[in-house]
Amino acid sequence: MRYEFYYWPSIQGRGEFIRLALEEAGADYVDVARRGKAGVASMMELMTGRRQARPPYAPPFLKTGETIVAQTANVLLFLGPRLKLAPRDEAGRLWAHQLQLTISDLVDEIHDTHHPVSSWLYFEEQRPAARRRTRDFWRYRVPKYLGYFERVLKKNGGRFILGRRLSYVDLSLFQIVEGLRYAFPKRMRRFERKIPGLVALRDRIARRPRIAAYLASPRRTPFSQWGIYRYFKELDA
Repeated sequence: MRYEFYYWPSIQGRGEFIRLALEEAGADYVDVARRGKAGVASMMELMTGRRQARPPYAPPFLKTGETIVAQTANVLLFLGPRLKLAPRDEAGRLWAHQLQLTISDLVDEIHDTHHPVSSWLYFEEQRPAARRRTRDFWRYRVPKYLGYFERVLKKNGGRFILGRRLSYVDLSLFQIVEGLRYAFPKRMRRFERKIPGLVALRDRIARRPRIAAYLASPRRTPFSQWGIYRYFKELDA
């Protein structure tokens, strides 16, 4: 089965969680918008809904045959069993989805550290609010979110977040650690001693052959100031 993946071509963003799953599984997929203007035009055409009864609101979304699935957690719920990156039983799949939805909540809060007032304003137009939001984020929210995942990981034996096999949730947690290291290198370096299990999970995933090959390839878009994770020195005190 070949998958058509749609996301903005120049950023990792929310689409990276899906790319990691496709890459780990060795799936046959095409990153459509990276094919240049024609690819982006194709993505926008699907979003306008002129030919779609159920058009996606925004990328990322996935197309296979006539089926289009949007929203990161929803796409991973769809892909998980097909890529053998989710439990076989319904209860296990729902548990994985629940964890992924919690990751989605965390991603929103990460983004809001640098754009707490409005996504339409430049960072420079909301600096005081960003500084306050970042302080609260690291004081209250990071310990709550990452502490929760650390406990779940430990309860499951410490190697994977659920069951005995790698899942798409493990890959997403890898991306969370990578992104926080980029956006807040000093803060993350201090905090990592509190989450040794997640750090070890990140390291194991980075060594997986397909993931290591992907990270070293041009398919892996570098972090930048236009994604979810953005580095601002004044926020990384």
